[in-house]
Amino acid sequence: MATSSVSKGCFVFKPKDSKKRKTSVTADFFNKGKAVSENDRLRFSTYESLRQQMKEETEKLQDNLNAKIFDSLLAFIKKSHAQPHSKVNDWSYQMRCREIPTAALVLGVNVPDHEMTFQSLTDLLKQSLTPHVVCLQGKECTTVKQVLQKVLMHLMGSSVNDEEEDEDVHHSVDFSQRKVHCSMASLSGWYNATTQKSTSNSPTRKRKSSSLGQEQSPPIVIIFKDLESFLPKVLQDFIIISSNYIQQLPLVLVFGIATSPITIHRMLPHTVSSLLCIELFQSLSCTDHLATVIVKLVLTTKFPFKLSGKVLQVLISIFLYHDFSVRNFVKGFQLSLLEHFYSQPLSLLCCTLDEAKARVQNLTHDDCELIRQVPSIMGYVEDQDFEKQVKLLTNDQYLKDVVQKLLTGLHIYHTNYFPVLKCLHVFTSSLPKYPLGKQIRELYITCLEKNVWETEEYSSAFQLLGMMAKDELMCLLQKCIEVLKSSKQQRALTDTMQKLEEFLTKFQQPDNIASVEEVEEDEEHKTSPRKSLRKKTDLYQLQKTLMEMKKSKRSKKLSRFEVLRMEVLEFVDQLIRQYLLPPETQTFHEVVYFSAASTLRRHLNAAPRTALQTALSNPYYYLQNEVLKSEGGTITNTAPDICIVYKLHLECGRLINLYDWLQAFATVVSAAEEKDPDKMSNEQVDEVLHARFIRAVSELEFLGFIKPTKQKTDHVARLTWGGF
Repeated sequence: MATSSVSKGCFVFKPKDSKKRKTSVTADFFNKGKAVSENDRLRFSTYESLRQQMKEETEKLQDNLNAKIFDSLLAFIKKSHAQPHSKVNDWSYQMRCREIPTAALVLGVNVPDHEMTFQSLTDLLKQSLTPHVVCLQGKECTTVKQVLQKVLMHLMGSSVNDEEEDEDVHHSVDFSQRKVHCSMASLSGWYNATTQKSTSNSPTRKRKSSSLGQEQSPPIVIIFKDLESFLPKVLQDFIIISSNYIQQLPLVLVFGIATSPITIHRMLPHTVSSLLCIELFQSLSCTDHLATVIVKLVLTTKFPFKLSGKVLQVLISIFLYHDFSVRNFVKGFQLSLLEHFYSQPLSLLCCTLDEAKARVQNLTHDDCELIRQVPSIMGYVEDQDFEKQVKLLTNDQYLKDVVQKLLTGLHIYHTNYFPVLKCLHVFTSSLPKYPLGKQIRELYITCLEKNVWETEEYSSAFQLLGMMAKDELMCLLQKCIEVLKSSKQQRALTDTMQKLEEFLTKFQQPDNIASVEEVEEDEEHKTSPRKSLRKKTDLYQLQKTLMEMKKSKRSKKLSRFEVLRMEVLEFVDQLIRQYLLPPETQTFHEVVYFSAASTLRRHLNAAPRTALQTALSNPYYYLQNEVLKSEGGTITNTAPDICIVYKLHLECGRLINLYDWLQAFATVVSAAEEKDPDKMSNEQVDEVLHARFIRAVSELEFLGFIKPTKQKTDHVARLTWGGF
């Protein structure tokens, strides 16, 4: 076959392993090449415990979020092939029986999360409804024959024979396996034989109700994981074939849709879609799912590990601008946990408060020296008087006692922080244009990075709150009280909740009308400047009178509701300034907060072109071979062939002459092999260097640096410009 490539190549794509490979991290990973100490083992066990707890929490959360839609889907599948006796002769029921029951499951654009959802759905179906469940993917089913093969192989558990297969293929199959033809008739025969066999084994079930008879004939559920990836023609033919066997096979189709339900009608004409009885199922949006995950994993004191504002912003940016995958967000969170325990030796104190206090007493002198080098501890020492500074720097036991108090203060800080943050979100999430963000994650990032009360958005939010009506403000106060009740009660939060309840009680009382004297005095104050306008006056007196009227308008007396509303807002503002301080203000926060945003971004948001150019221009960066060290711009003759070819191609223009390129490559390589390039024979160049050169050029073409061109047959076109 003809090819436009510089050279032909063979590329191998390994299939997925049937068994998932599990990689385990050991305590050796944390010691960084040194001898494993007891603290390393303790740090590793703490990491493993936290990771397992977070994993169980996310799985539990996922099951709870999918429970509602899964229950509706199971109910639909159960009733899809039910045959009530009163409706057997009904014409409309007979028409519906000719249609294939189809569930359109709209999961959203977060495609990486779909695999976990379908796996949970498959397990649930097999446990509670039917063992006959098949999951199909578009990349594996490019023809109708492949679709039928996948369905029969998953259901029948035998090798599927096709009339077009060669005899060699027949011999490669074990004779113990039963071979059948790839057709729906074979599936129908197998299903009837299976159901009759199960019925004959339990004759007492024949006299039971029809609902139990449905259990003896479980439906066959075929799940199309990614409907948009299937070829429309393949999907149409399979539906037409299946509709002819719907009276013999209780088929149920499940369409996994990432975009919109209208996709079904775009892919299927009316003649085919009319063969389906479609019911729509809408899953929870990925943004709402993320908000729930953040509340359960981040905005809680259940897990001592925390993220800084920049790290959380990196994870959320990847979620919003790349994949909308909550699963990848959780993986990034777990990676942050691993990086924190790996890079921070004092992370062994990132545990519950009681465990941390016990571990502090077992710290060695070297651990105490590490504590003294923590930036926040250094600032804390500088703020103390001279005697305490000497004790903190010389007395290990005194330092341990102080660290225990600091850990207790950090725990109290988090216990008060999150309920107050949720209360602030309650007040600001319903404001017009959402000055502090609609989602609580936006408000949390702002509070982590700076003093939120110093921002313009905070000022505009409280200006809007100052114009809020009585009913709205009472509703917000009630929600805040519920938030504080659901949190772990501290002394400060209990007093705060009682104060909010007092405000709510005052709002529920009828407004007191101002006294008549105050009203008359106010009216007299308002009318007196106006009376002076009727008299003859000069320009100065007129300006003075207008200023008095403007001042009297500004100094209008507030009503009892307005005064009470102002008191509530002042109390909330004081609460925020007291408890929503950034984590950097807390001493010894480094032990629980992970702040290496650049490390996390390098791992999760990689730049492949930068990595390629770094590897090709400076191979020592990855290979760490001293021979490969070179000055900038020079070509090392001991570098790999592709690196030499890459650096040579940087010296060329848009079109590269292959012969000149080969001669330059031979010159550089011959210098490495201590050969005289002038004395080299053409045979040596053709047999050895030419093959190495073609292979390197082919690799550059595969990486996208060059391409063939029709302008000149002995030239290639360069696709990139400039080096790293």
